Amino acid sequence: MLAKVLLILLGTSIILPSRSEGPHVESKSAPSARDDVYGPQPQAPEEKLLSEETKSTMRLGNLPAATHILNSILNNYDHKLRPGIGERPTVVTVELSVNTLGPISIMDMEYTIDITFCQTWYDERLRYNGSFESFVLNGNMVSQLWIPDTVFRNSKRTQEHVITMPNQMVRIHKDGKVLYTIRMTIDAGCLLYMLKFPMDSHSCPLSFSSFSYPESEMIYKWENFKLQIDERNTWKLFQFDFTGVTNTTETISTPAGDFTVMTLYFNVSRRFGFVAFQNYVPSSVTTMLSWVSFWIKRDSAPARTSLGITSVLTMTTLGTFSRKNFPRVSYITALDFYIAICFVFCFCALMEFAVLNFLTYNRTNPRASPKLRHPQIRARSRTPPRAHVHQHPEAFVCQIEDSEESDEEEGPSCPAQQSLSLDTTQRPGGCCKWCKKYFCMVPSCEGSIWQKGRLFIHIYRLDNYSRVIFPVTFFFFNVLYWLVCLNL
Repeated sequence: MLAKVLLILLGTSIILPSRSEGPHVESKSAPSARDDVYGPQPQAPEEKLLSEETKSTMRLGNLPAATHILNSILNNYDHKLRPGIGERPTVVTVELSVNTLGPISIMDMEYTIDITFCQTWYDERLRYNGSFESFVLNGNMVSQLWIPDTVFRNSKRTQEHVITMPNQMVRIHKDGKVLYTIRMTIDAGCLLYMLKFPMDSHSCPLSFSSFSYPESEMIYKWENFKLQIDERNTWKLFQFDFTGVTNTTETISTPAGDFTVMTLYFNVSRRFGFVAFQNYVPSSVTTMLSWVSFWIKRDSAPARTSLGITSVLTMTTLGTFSRKNFPRVSYITALDFYIAICFVFCFCALMEFAVLNFLTYNRTNPRASPKLRHPQIRARSRTPPRAHVHQHPEAFVCQIEDSEESDEEEGPSCPAQQSLSLDTTQRPGGCCKWCKKYFCMVPSCEGSIWQKGRLFIHIYRLDNYSRVIFPVTFFFFNVLYWLVCLNL
């Protein structure tokens, strides 16, 4: 029996060492198989646990220290009172970073600006001793600190960004220096003076000050005035170009006291191309089209009348369209003046034909009584017009034989008819008596000797005069207009 037990123990001792050598061999061969794999080698479980434990110990060692410092600072801190109360005014240093500028609304006279507003001041109550140079607190901790009550005086609407968290940050330094940063979008008022429109330039202000602390308690200042503007986003100005920025600091008096007001002026100038193609080019082209009537025969009354009326109505439409998206100001702008002058040119071109048609119609169709007409009137189609004078016991009659080729010699041309026409114009009266001295009412008349040195206008040549007077006058008007507008 004892011999059997000894044999069993001996067999067990032989089998156990052979099984323990198997895993030991595999652990030696495993690294050689992983040598061909690219990448970091996995750490042993014992080493990994040891590194994580060390790091967590270090973090847990700094976190209680930071929590202790922060709790000790805010333990007896009263955020309702400003630093240095009763001793000296609080000096707040301001810095501004512009993210986007624009667009500018002409109708509402306002503009939109997206800024990151930074304020810096010293608060002795927030000083601490420790290895941390500063604490960064998010927007949830802002309510536990004193913050300047800065307001934007010319803002209409203000939006604070809260996605994904409120875009606010407070940084507390060891010496008590506090940096407060907030991002906001402001719709601020901008009074636009449009007298030189569309060659106008504007300065859009952004004013801010304290709401409740007068100058004796809070002072704003620029330590080093630096305004960061991302020019890649200034395309939101659309019709304007950004030309620069200026700043001013002033003190205003109110019933609540004297307040320090700081103002930034964003200078912009209008781009001329859009307004030129929308207003100046159509107005000039319409005015020049109205002159086409001077080359149309005066017998074509429907064509000349329709062209003149169309030009006048087009100028009226352009004047209304230019004021569609424009503030209702009480003064006349440079564009309004230009369109008004173009309207006057179109109207004068229409009136020129009305005057010409009225005067020539009265002369070519005289009101002759039946006694002055000869019963025998001959019409010759291929011979030039000839005048035959017939003696009648009761009247002196001039017979006119007209042809199809006599377009320039319309109306009476014989001396007898001229004398008859002049007799009708020499009636006692103010207007007719004055007109006979300076105007010729018949087609073939020439200025008399006594009319030399005076202004003598041939009514039948009024179109020839207009072909020169209208373009020359409009050219000199444009030269004078652009010289004045571009040099103001």
